[in-house]
Amino acid sequence: MTDGSPAQRPDRAALARLLAPVRTRIRIAVVAQVAAALAAVVPFVAVAELGRLLLGGGAAAGAWPIVWVALGALAARFVLFFLAGGLTHLADADLQLDLRRRMATRLGQVPLGWFGARNSGTVKKALQDDVTAMHHLVAHSLLDLTAGIVTPVAALAYLVWVDWRMTLVTLLPVAAGLYFYARSMAGYGENMVAYDQALGRINGSAVEFVNGIAVVKTFGQSRKAHQRFTSAADDFATFFLDWVGGVTRISAIGQILLSPVVVLLVVLTGGTVFVTNGWLAPADVLPFALLGLGITAPITTLAQTSQQLRSARLAAAQVAAVLGTEPLPAPEAEAADPADGRVSLRNVHFGYTADTPVLRGIDLELAPGTVTALVGPSGGGKSTLAKLLPRFFDVTDGSVSIGGVDIRDLSAEQLYRRVSFVLQDVQLLRATVADNIRLAVPEADQSTVEAAARAAQIHQRILELPRGYDSVIGEDARFSGGEAQRVSIARALLADAPILVLDEATAFADPESESAIQQALSTLVAGRTLLVIAHRLSTVAEADQIAVLADGRVAELGTHLELLARQGLYARMWAAHERAGAWQPHTSPLETR
Repeated sequence: MTDGSPAQRPDRAALARLLAPVRTRIRIAVVAQVAAALAAVVPFVAVAELGRLLLGGGAAAGAWPIVWVALGALAARFVLFFLAGGLTHLADADLQLDLRRRMATRLGQVPLGWFGARNSGTVKKALQDDVTAMHHLVAHSLLDLTAGIVTPVAALAYLVWVDWRMTLVTLLPVAAGLYFYARSMAGYGENMVAYDQALGRINGSAVEFVNGIAVVKTFGQSRKAHQRFTSAADDFATFFLDWVGGVTRISAIGQILLSPVVVLLVVLTGGTVFVTNGWLAPADVLPFALLGLGITAPITTLAQTSQQLRSARLAAAQVAAVLGTEPLPAPEAEAADPADGRVSLRNVHFGYTADTPVLRGIDLELAPGTVTALVGPSGGGKSTLAKLLPRFFDVTDGSVSIGGVDIRDLSAEQLYRRVSFVLQDVQLLRATVADNIRLAVPEADQSTVEAAARAAQIHQRILELPRGYDSVIGEDARFSGGEAQRVSIARALLADAPILVLDEATAFADPESESAIQQALSTLVAGRTLLVIAHRLSTVAEADQIAVLADGRVAELGTHLELLARQGLYARMWAAHERAGAWQPHTSPLETR
């Protein structure tokens, strides 16, 4: 894939859009760099002219003006160089801040379900690695590219003025070196896309492995769990070695041809031939020996810069993809507050793609203060349905309403004052424990935070941390899976939303944590409208209604006893549940609500 291929044009367009806020400063810096590059050539030209003057028998008095011009150009070069570099670095700092803020804002606007379809490594790569790749472009690469073009062109112009025939001789190793460089870059665009994808898979699998290590160790699946990471790393190593191995030899030949030793050898050999044949004065060989080396040095920089430019284009496309993600539609005006906590699902259809419907015509009513359990075979749509209520996704057709108001007409603040959720996959922020608990109510005071933690059975564990509630998650605060779950329950208690979505929080907890979580949940669910995703039927036997989902539809609806009496899907599931020995005497949070 070449730079001009249609596949790379969107990358260029994305890069141009992202650079728009700092484009003026970049242009000024490039102009300063052009002047600095021209000034950098002047001292070499001055030395060459000084040598031609003195070796050619010219008057020594004429040397001083040349010396002063060289010194002035050298001073100007340093001033212009630092001016250009300062402008691009300031522009880069502003651009990075702007991009990360814009991405953080957009990520806060996209549906929560969007994150489930994309691993954390991809988001991390866009926020960190891709923005850093653009740093090299803005702060360094554009200036290096400018100098790499202007310097050899200015030097060549001077050498052509001295003798165009000798200039052609000087360019022989340059032309040969560029040929081999061009061969080594063949297919770079395609390989860079593959490289970017392979690196994203490694990032994603590493994050998933680290996040899930506690669970997989509990079940003795460590070896199986890290296979995805090692497989991704092995695939990356194989691809990278094949790619690099194929171009190393050709690239090495190009580097040798462009090395100062080879260029100097060609210049001196050609100069000797020209002088012995009377085509060139001996003193005129000096400019080619001095500036001929200066022609090849920027070419190596150009090769590196072109690679950074390609990387920046790909990075810009990734950043633009994040910024271009469709946000969750927000209502134009804030709707009236819902009358009560009644949840109504009317003819709800939903699919992650148009071709794969997951839910088909769901009708369900959740009365205030009641418990509705979702059960059914794996893949029946339980988790998907539960995620529609806190608006992780919007319905494809139909409606979900609270107190008679469609949730799509509620602002995010209105919705999350009424709906809270506790899921198996607990997410804690890298912030203090207190701030993690007061996430939904930032103004909550310390005593309120501690009261929620006590109710969630996690207060004593927090006090054991080095700084108590001021301990930072990931630094001096590390919780087990069950402890993290109780922190999330404390967060939900503090939010005090009247509607709660609960994905059975004890499914992967150890027995010791399970008891504490059950007690915490008993406090949390009291008096709330509860939608429970049930993985163990025994935990929802006391629910006010049980909805059995199969193939995206409500196959059965009723109480535990009513469903058993029908001898349908639920009765068969219950019989299988009992045969598996899953029924154990325990306290369900639904029994003490």
